[in-house]
Amino acid sequence: MSAVESFLTPAEESAIVAAIASAERATSGEIRLHIERLCSGDPLERAKQVFELLEMHKTEQKNGVLFYLAVDDHKFAICGDRGIDAVVPADFWNSTKDLLASHFKRAEFAAGLIAGIELAGEQLKKYFPYAKDDQNELSNEISKG
Repeated sequence: MSAVESFLTPAEESAIVAAIASAERATSGEIRLHIERLCSGDPLERAKQVFELLEMHKTEQKNGVLFYLAVDDHKFAICGDRGIDAVVPADFWNSTKDLLASHFKRAEFAAGLIAGIELAGEQLKKYFPYAKDDQNELSNEISKG
């Protein structure tokens, strides 16, 4: 089993997918998690590449959020599309990253990701509330590379 496949237990993966679904029930925004082994450069730049590869830039309101992890390199990043970036507080992504880091230092990876997903969901709900005609534009499943 690869480092990516064994990074989270099946129960942890299910809990994260459930947290994404729960966060998205209150918003038109979209949240994804991508996990891969290595990130040779800047994790934020890689997250932006993955964001495009997952076609997260195609959401109608430009309100996708990607949590990116490179497990072997111990690197991670969070990036939001321009719609959500334009409205969240300037330090939001960094403070969310700090929250994840505090959990990650204690090897609480799933708990950290869930906490970050919940924070992102709160911001998405505030600025992009759910409307009855909203559709889930992207899969909630964890992508792996």
